[in-house]
Order: sequence, then structure tokens, then C-alpha cells
Amino acid sequence: MFRKLFLWVFLFLSLGVFSQNREIQLVSWNIQDFGKTKNAAELEQMAEMVRDADILIIQEVVSGYGGAQAVARLNDVLNRKGSKWDYVISNPTNSPKYVTERYAYIWKTKHIKIKNRGYLINALDTLIDREPFLLDVFVDGKKLTLVNFHSRPYNKNPEGEINALTGYVMANITSPMVLAGDFNMEESQSLFDGFKAQGFKAAITNQKTTLKKVCDGTNYLNHAIDNIFYSKEIRKTKSGVIDFVRFCDGLEAARKLSDHLPVYIRFGF
Repeated sequence: MFRKLFLWVFLFLSLGVFSQNREIQLVSWNIQDFGKTKNAAELEQMAEMVRDADILIIQEVVSGYGGAQAVARLNDVLNRKGSKWDYVISNPTNSPKYVTERYAYIWKTKHIKIKNRGYLINALDTLIDREPFLLDVFVDGKKLTLVNFHSRPYNKNPEGEINALTGYVMANITSPMVLAGDFNMEESQSLFDGFKAQGFKAAITNQKTTLKKVCDGTNYLNHAIDNIFYSKEIRKTKSGVIDFVRFCDGLEAARKLSDHLPVYIRFGF
């Protein structure tokens, strides 16, 4: 009797420790013009790259029906690889003509749960061309806030957008948080100092994430503008980029998938 009781206590405590130490792998990817032009072979390549993630965050989903359809098709491909996935897609952003897009989240349902379908942060739609998409997820009952963001190009004042977003985050979000996306600015710039002063850190530093159109010698990478920022409650164990190019000979084929590399982070909280 005593031995059985001991085993139950041991299992209970072990499960508690496991739950507290569960790690999540999150990938953020600006998939260029993600819509109906992506064929089955390309979706298969994408799914192979992100299949080990728990959460996939996507920017630049085409605002029309083709964008929502592409996300659903990618989700279907992932579902055939051994794990159950689900997804949400934002409404089109309230943006100037030719700038509107959607955001998407795709996640494994085994450990990631949601209570609503997320929302565009409408309070920022007059300050940010493509207002961010917020989704609260729950990992073993613990709330994690995800914010998905694609800023204006570098020559159209992304600084103003990032300042507005920083102010909103500091005033409104108190849960552990991940802010992921294409910032069109390098994380080393002083613009992010206020964000970092609140305990946020960047998953990658001095890491180029966009692809050139043509190789320069052996160099096919261009700008360090995609990143994942995470709050002080989050414990990062690993981060980097998924380089699906590797050699100049692969650049042309790689650019058919996207002109950005995915960024990833593995963490607990």
C-alpha cells in the first residue's frame, strides 16, 4: 500500500515538474505573397521546414480568398505529418490600397489551446498601416500572448509604427508575451531601446533574414529585419533562422517560397 502511494506521489510530482518545464518552439515567417500562387510542392517544402514547431506565425498572407485558402492548405499538409494542427486567420488589415494583408497563426493542438480566435488591434489602425494581430494561447493552462506584426517598409517611417506598438504593449499587455514579425528595422537600432528597457529581448541579433535577388559571390542574404521579441518571463533555450537556401545555386528556387527566412525560438515560461 505504502509503495503504491509513493508511486502515485512520485508520478504527480514528476508531471508537475514536466508541465512547468514544457518548452515551446515558435517559428515566425514572412511568406512573400502567401496565396493561391503557392503550389502543392511549395506547400510541402514549407511544411517540412516547420513541422517540428509548435506554433507558426505568418505575415504577408494575401488579403483575398486565396490567402485564407493557402493557410488552410498548409494546415492540411501539416496535419498529414503526424500531429494535429489548427489555425486562425485575421481579417484584412485596415490599410492603404495595395498594402492590405492578413496574418495567420498555425499551431499543434496537443499542448496549445485557445479561448478565442484573436483580433486585429484596432486601437492602432490609424497609427499602423497593417495593425497587428493578437492571439492569446494557453500552454498547460498558462496564458501566453502572441502579437503578429508587419511594419511599413524602411523608407516609409516604420519607426513611428514601432513606437506606437511599443506604447500599446506597455500599457495594455501584462501576460508573458511574444512579438514576432517583419519590423523592417534592425533590432540593434536605438528605436528598440525602450522596449528592451522593459525586459524584452530579441531572439536573434546581427542575423540577416531577407534574400537577395542575385548572389553576391557566395552571399545571398540582405537585411536583418525579421525577429522575435520576448518578455522577461520567458526563458529562451535556443533561437536562430531556418536557412532553406544554403548555397547560391538554391537561391532562385528558394525565392519561389519567400524572400525571407523563418526565425525561430525555443522557450519555456
